[in-house]
Amino acid sequence: MTSNPAERPPPGRPALLLLALGRIVRDEVERALEAQGLSLRLLSALGHLSREPGLSYSALGRRAGVTAQSMQATVRQLEQAGAVRRVTPAGRGRTAELRVTDVGRQLLGEMDHVLSSVEDPLLEGLTAEEQASFGALLHRLLVKGVGADAPGGS
Repeated sequence: MTSNPAERPPPGRPALLLLALGRIVRDEVERALEAQGLSLRLLSALGHLSREPGLSYSALGRRAGVTAQSMQATVRQLEQAGAVRRVTPAGRGRTAELRVTDVGRQLLGEMDHVLSSVEDPLLEGLTAEEQASFGALLHRLLVKGVGADAPGGS
């Protein structure tokens, strides 16, 4: 057995390690977004809409694990910020078709910078090959674990 801690097998169960790492990353991302007046909830909805233009409140809510009513409040904030526009007329019982605007795409760019500011120190010390393998393994586990509803899933 080696005395170098970086070369030892990881302690604990992978699920617990992922939970701990996920909590750390989420806290760091939320803190960095908050410093810019943004939130993970808003940018998550924006990200879904950018990948699948025209999603309804219900579809967005399902992806976020919240009710359509809760998602309506989130989207209303995005509309007020000019990040999203409704393509269909508002009305009870109608499906709202939503599109990301240029302002929304700019916010997504800011989110990308925030993610880099959190990822870079986290991945520091890993080779480019290790970083690519780590990302690929996480993606495989995510897709396997939750199927097509996973971000980046099929």
